[in-house]
Amino acid sequence: MKLSNGVKPISYFKAHASEVINDVVENQNTMVITQNGEAKVVLQDIRSYEQMQESLAMLKILALSTKSINEGNFRSANDTFSDLDSKIADRERS
Repeated sequence: MKLSNGVKPISYFKAHASEVINDVVENQNTMVITQNGEAKVVLQDIRSYEQMQESLAMLKILALSTKSINEGNFRSANDTFSDLDSKIADRERS
């Protein structure tokens, strides 16, 4: 995704809002709107935004998992399943 192709001044956006929104939605483009020569706003279709938010959430989960592993805060799968088997056996005996 090249943002340089989708940089427009706010005056362009004001004059062509409907066209810009249609282009962003139909082509899943991202557009940067500038004001006084500075990038101020990113315009993105809702599906792309939702996908980005989901990706960021997954990356956060991965980072937290990696941190936990590096700190030694984990249990082996064998230990976990053994504990579960014991709990199931205890319930069956009750």
